[in-house]
Amino acid sequence: MPPRRNEKYKLPVPLPEGKVLDDMEGKQWVLGKMIGSGGFGLIYLAFPTNKPDKDARHVIKVEYQENGPLFSELKFYQRAAKKDYIENWIELKQLDYLGIPLFYGSGITEFKGRSYRFMVMERLGIDLQKISDQNGTFKKSTVLQLGIRMLDVLEYIHENEYVHGDIKAANLLLGYRHPDRVYLADYGLCYRYCPNGNHKQYQENPRKGHNGTIEFTSVDAHKGVALSRRSDLETLGYCLLRWLCGSLPWERSLCDPAAVQAAKTNLLDELPESVLKWAPSGSSCREIAQYLVCAHNLAYDEKPNYQMFKKILNPGGIPLGPLEFSTRETVNVHTSNNQKVVSGKAATKQVNQMQNRLIEKNIHGERSAEFCCTGRKVQKEEPLTGLLNRETAQVEG
Repeated sequence: MPPRRNEKYKLPVPLPEGKVLDDMEGKQWVLGKMIGSGGFGLIYLAFPTNKPDKDARHVIKVEYQENGPLFSELKFYQRAAKKDYIENWIELKQLDYLGIPLFYGSGITEFKGRSYRFMVMERLGIDLQKISDQNGTFKKSTVLQLGIRMLDVLEYIHENEYVHGDIKAANLLLGYRHPDRVYLADYGLCYRYCPNGNHKQYQENPRKGHNGTIEFTSVDAHKGVALSRRSDLETLGYCLLRWLCGSLPWERSLCDPAAVQAAKTNLLDELPESVLKWAPSGSSCREIAQYLVCAHNLAYDEKPNYQMFKKILNPGGIPLGPLEFSTRETVNVHTSNNQKVVSGKAATKQVNQMQNRLIEKNIHGERSAEFCCTGRKVQKEEPLTGLLNRETAQVEG
């Protein structure tokens, strides 16, 4: 039976390090040190008992059994994101990887008379919010590549009847073993927008208005409408704008959700000029403005043309490279084509050292015709290689 959603979620009493947890498939996991906590759960390093390893490659997320978010995330993985499903999708779409953390198991455990739910997940690295806090903005090639990688993820989860509902830098994490890759984590707020192929109906509900992370939530969410695919794409567009420009037009109004909603509505209604005029001097937001035009012109229940959106962000069809972030500690991950991450272990060590110093918070119409309805087939993209994304005049345009 699913937990009741109207209860106030409580952070659980920590489990002791070294406790052995038995998952539903009979595998045993040893809890390592606690490395993070959220509003409702705790995150521990984890070690399979049959493969002890000093370098933990798994984490365990735990919360009280009666809480809701971890249950929702678990149902998402069980229904839509099993390892073999993801592997088949990667092969079908000719991707080098898909940025969804791997799920390894789940179960229930007891401690001091309380029942805990737990999930065993792939360990991830530092989240982009921490990198942004150090850097401010990201270079344009990095922002556009983040958009393309997230479109890959969104296409997959949307095809499996879910929307994410909370895309933001804090939920985008670099890989632990592959720090040149990015993963969309935290599916505790994901929503099944199309159960059994039946799309939810558009209905505004002011009592449910303004849900989500206020900076990035969609206009539909402000109106209390159930989330759909266009909500995820709109939210991603706001994230891209924030990462490239360093702020959003409504950031001074975050204490007034109605004002934020009005500012977003005004921005969308005047696209693309609103973005191009607002963008700070020196920022080239043409691609993001075009992206937002197309997202805004989607019908509530319309399936996005994900290839077209990716083409907008990468009009030159340039092969993707590893994500490149400059920090005060000069952690850059560079590779040349068809090579593994440069100094694979050294690069991973650098990024891991940085993320260990930063306490991990999360583990893991006419315009439409002009920008969207070209009537042209989008050419098949080259397989994504996870290699260096070079700055070019075509992308910077």
